[in-house]
Amino acid sequence: MREAEILELLRSHDEQGMEELLRHYGPLLRYIIKPILRDRHDMEDCLSEAAMRIWENFDTYDENKGSFTAWVTAITRNTALNMVRKKNRHPADGFEDEPESPEPTPEEIILREERQRELKRALDMLSQKERNLFYRKYYYLQSTEKIAAEMGMTVRSVEGKLYRIKKKLRKMMGGDEDEV
Repeated sequence: MREAEILELLRSHDEQGMEELLRHYGPLLRYIIKPILRDRHDMEDCLSEAAMRIWENFDTYDENKGSFTAWVTAITRNTALNMVRKKNRHPADGFEDEPESPEPTPEEIILREERQRELKRALDMLSQKERNLFYRKYYYLQSTEKIAAEMGMTVRSVEGKLYRIKKKLRKMMGGDEDEV
């Protein structure tokens, strides 16, 4: 089934849309979840939760802001990271080490959004290969070994390129480039 057909099923809230979503995008979702969550049960829970979020929030998807694959990827990654945070906040023994932090202040939200825009501008100035390396390591949380194997590079080469990319980004964003 083509992506356009899947989108139409999701748009019309047809249950077959969920089945096709999992059939077509399931491998991608698992690929994103696996480096973030190690436990097989957590991975399956995350896959289910991410699929439900995609289903429930499909009306918020805007084709003008990016591809459906990118949107699905972001939802899946955020779902996995939220599960990790939640698990760290509520350890298995039922005792919390630290009290839950309050919601960010409006000033903190504005500063975070401004910093995100700065980072996006800086990332847009990188080459496609540099952006790909950066996203794989710091957005998808893939291991250096996995990146090297999939991109036909050595681990040392990936580490060196990531070091130079971070240094370049820090300089573009006005930071001290020697602090890597």
